[in-house]
Amino acid sequence: MDALAQQVNNILMEPAYRPLLAILKSARNGAVYGAKVRFPHALVMVFLFRSGTFREKIRLVYKATRQHAKNLATFAVIYKTCMLLLRIIGPEGSIRSNDAMGGKEGPYDTFLSGAIGGYIVFGRGRSGASSVNQQIVIYVFARVVLALARLSLESPKFTSTTPTPTFWTQRLDESTKNRIREHAWPVFASFSWAMVMYIFRFQPESIQPSLRSSMRYM
Repeated sequence: MDALAQQVNNILMEPAYRPLLAILKSARNGAVYGAKVRFPHALVMVFLFRSGTFREKIRLVYKATRQHAKNLATFAVIYKTCMLLLRIIGPEGSIRSNDAMGGKEGPYDTFLSGAIGGYIVFGRGRSGASSVNQQIVIYVFARVVLALARLSLESPKFTSTTPTPTFWTQRLDESTKNRIREHAWPVFASFSWAMVMYIFRFQPESIQPSLRSSMRYM
């Protein structure tokens, strides 16, 4: 038993296996995080808004939790694998340098890896358009919009050394930026609720099902 433990420890400490172990760790973390996030949400939504027997509801909760965990784990594996491959085939990759970790990360490796993982896991086929995947993608999109909104008011020096977008609004004077920061969120919140209530009133079938159920319940 001690010999087996030592062998496992040697594998874990071997630099050549670090990329593979990093991918496996990402898969585990993605699955755990997906289950933690989806289970309580699915439990509440299913038991509040879905009809059926207790057993049927438990099955729906399990199905949603499994899909969320599986998709995040799969995305993590694809993303990490693509990042590794891009480093390997890059100008300073391990094909030339014999470095197990690959060469330096390129400026757009994360973008390409994210695009590939996003398409394979969340974009293509029927599973890509599932309600669980739609919720995940919409959540991510909302965070991207908020991040870009913040970047749009940062000084150009903040992004000058990184391949991030540069906006004309970054060159506004500070007093104008402060006024935008003060009023942007209230305007955005007001407009968002105005639009969702208007759509819910006249075209409710176009709203995402879980949101529609919540609004009908209220």
